Amino acid sequence: MKWDPLKYVQFGDYRDRPFFDLTGRIRPDRPRQVVDLGCGPGNLTATLARRWPEARVLGLDSSAEMLERAAGQADASPGLAFAQADIAQWMPSGETDVVVTNAALQWVPGHQEMLSRWLAALRAGAWFGMQVPGNFNAPSHTLMRELAATARWRPLLKGVLRGGESVGEPADYLRTMLDAGCTADAWETTYQQVLPGTDPVLEWVRGTALRPVLAVLSPQEGAAFEAEYAAALRIAYPATAHGTVFPFRRIFAVAQKQLSA
Repeated sequence: MKWDPLKYVQFGDYRDRPFFDLTGRIRPDRPRQVVDLGCGPGNLTATLARRWPEARVLGLDSSAEMLERAAGQADASPGLAFAQADIAQWMPSGETDVVVTNAALQWVPGHQEMLSRWLAALRAGAWFGMQVPGNFNAPSHTLMRELAATARWRPLLKGVLRGGESVGEPADYLRTMLDAGCTADAWETTYQQVLPGTDPVLEWVRGTALRPVLAVLSPQEGAAFEAEYAAALRIAYPATAHGTVFPFRRIFAVAQKQLSA
């Protein structure tokens, strides 16, 4: 599945805000190595390098398109680097002090088990912060899945879209972190995003949730699917004089590994 970095950052203020709400709760003392799992176009990873200029900051992503855009960020920060990698195969080293993963783990089946392994491997004192979207049961996603399951689209899209099982609840991540010997905090926030323009919710999901659908359909099929989907979105998210209100629930969890008893 290819990613479009320009489409992804189209709603930059709204997509960036959860990252800063997350990282504001991570408070290490002069970290040596900081890793951003699923770094995307790298603009947010670069803020970690500016926050901790003495650290080695590494952004990992599986998308060559995203990393091509991220490469320019490294030129301005000597300690910042990017690499292509499957985050499911990554493990922290003994020098990893901070791990951040922002809106990435929902794409990785079984990530809750991976989280347990990552936390077990972290050294005492290290931090782990994660954020995932919690809107898989919102109309933006249920309408997409319902349309994909209709007679016209089912033969082409069977098994392409995942549902609420893609992420856990805040309590699930909190329990995993506590079980790993961490002090932890988990919470959720629903941002009431006011999106401008025509069919703005469709434009939003084109950058993320709709990409698996468009990846398997031809351009003509994709346009036909989008037309049906957009009509349903207009009913679920009506335009107002102020724009279209798009509630977006996000799930956060932050952990610090503690010394063994």
